[in-house]
Amino acid sequence: MRSWPAATGRDRAAGKERLEQAVLQQGVRFRRLFVTLVGTIVVASAVLVLLGTIGLLGETRSRPLTATEQNQYKQEEIARRWQAWPATDVFPEEVKYVGLDKAQQYARRVGIAPETECGKGVDPSVAGVLDDHGCVTMLRATYVDQTAMFVFTVGVAVLKDEDSRISATEQLTQDDRVGVLPVAFPGTVTERFGADQRQRTGWVGAGPYIVFSTAGYTDGRTRAAIPPEEMLHSELWPAAKSIGNQIAYFLADPPKVPPCTQGNVC
Repeated sequence: MRSWPAATGRDRAAGKERLEQAVLQQGVRFRRLFVTLVGTIVVASAVLVLLGTIGLLGETRSRPLTATEQNQYKQEEIARRWQAWPATDVFPEEVKYVGLDKAQQYARRVGIAPETECGKGVDPSVAGVLDDHGCVTMLRATYVDQTAMFVFTVGVAVLKDEDSRISATEQLTQDDRVGVLPVAFPGTVTERFGADQRQRTGWVGAGPYIVFSTAGYTDGRTRAAIPPEEMLHSELWPAAKSIGNQIAYFLADPPKVPPCTQGNVC
């Protein structure tokens, strides 16, 4: 017995309909899966953005400085002073010191030398130490005492940081015949102050700076011309050390630290 053509057509139509329904249902399932996946991604992204915003607000909100941050602030402030300050602040016009008789005296600045390379402002043996530890530059100025009998040159060697300065000073000798080279200014009482006229030299460390000082007589006397016993009782070297120490103190005096990351209000 064979099927009637009409029955065969109905069977085919029913099969086609079932296939279309299956495809439609599969499409619906895929669409639901896609919508669910996209929704999950959107929610996750929103959560990440929210967390990032909260974290950013937490980072940028003013808060008290930690002890480490306070120390870093001080170090950075001190380290930039040689550039941030005018030269007349690094080397004040007058520097007070106490004489041998305990009387308050002052040294007057005669002139400030142009900034120079570290190796050109000191003796060769000192230059080698400074260069080995990354000396950045050398600043120098010359002073005279109230009587215009003593002359002093102060040199500030700028190191990369305080650790470099400490390493450098550990290698500097205590030889008082070498150190900063004098700066003389023609037409002033300092014009006869040269390397041979240095009576003594010394240095003091402060922050990233090594402050050198040297002293002599404005009349041009050499070190060899001064009897040792005269130097022992002279005010020359105590004054030179005091002037160098004062300038070192100015440069490394700890700054006032703001209490918060964005100023004075947390």
